[in-house]
Amino acid sequence: MSDQPAFNILVASAQHHLYAAQICAEMEASAKARGTGIAKRSPDYITQKMLEGKAVIALHQDGRWAGFCYIETWSHGKYVANSGLIVSPELRKSGLAKSIKQCIFELSRTKYPDAKIFGLTTALAVMKINSDLNYRPVTYSELTDDEAFWAGCKSCVNYEILMSKQRTNCLCTGMLYDPERENKKAIAQPAQATISILQAEAQH
Repeated sequence: MSDQPAFNILVASAQHHLYAAQICAEMEASAKARGTGIAKRSPDYITQKMLEGKAVIALHQDGRWAGFCYIETWSHGKYVANSGLIVSPELRKSGLAKSIKQCIFELSRTKYPDAKIFGLTTALAVMKINSDLNYRPVTYSELTDDEAFWAGCKSCVNYEILMSKQRTNCLCTGMLYDPERENKKAIAQPAQATISILQAEAQH
């Protein structure tokens, strides 16, 4: 039997608003530990995401909060960001963050099937999770140009670096999932497989 703790990971709703303050406090503490301060959010903002069905929450079997992530949309829904990924400190490196990220990614794809999903991160673990979901590293020019998104970087200690480079790059790595690109890959792969089969048959 596995020692992996069991969690309920579900789309957050109004009944989960009581966790909002705890989630915000943990986000702030985590940002300070990393030396950044991006996207500082209020309990009201987190609660609104829950009410809109744009968040995923993880709970222990006994109801204690374990993790959280939410969806933000930019450029009139053309871009989506899975933001605020956080888990309880004692659960880090347990695999829970990856499970939450997979759930919020699937929710984003369901709600916004044509949107490009992107993120900025300095965390190697997050980059690995994103890569497994077919995100790829990109230049900032491929991300949203929505001023409201970039305004969220103002609370980061590296904001002056970002602005000194005219928002072309910073210490964060930009990563992007492009559904159109993935659809083209899916179409090309069967075609390539057919070519390989025909080549193999031609050799016999």
